[in-house]
Amino acid sequence: QVQLVESGGGEVQAGGSLRLSCAASGRTFSPLVMGWFRQAPGKEREVVAHISWDEIATYYADSVKGRFTISRDNAKNTAYLQMNSLKPEDTAVYFCAAQRSSYYRDTYAMDYWGKGTLVTVSS
Repeated sequence: QVQLVESGGGEVQAGGSLRLSCAASGRTFSPLVMGWFRQAPGKEREVVAHISWDEIATYYADSVKGRFTISRDNAKNTAYLQMNSLKPEDTAVYFCAAQRSSYYRDTYAMDYWGKGTLVTVSS
């Protein structure tokens, strides 16, 4: 079992930057794909980005491509989401999630979820 805890959320002005962190604990010795999802008020939860165990494969939603960067430090059992050029549309609760796989499998559900951290971008 793996536990995930997000941190780094907060309020920023449009155009600003924020870095989210996701600390994993438990059975983290198993390969894990790490991902970030977000859910805006009244909207469905959507994938933002994910990264493979070996950091080779990454994915970004079109809405954040070129602005957000996902990374991880397996030695620290931590994943990050660097968010630059933030827009009001980025306002959402951001969730960290993990999948028991070396590479992302879109036919698999995410196996572990954090409770989320709120990001608010003001205009």
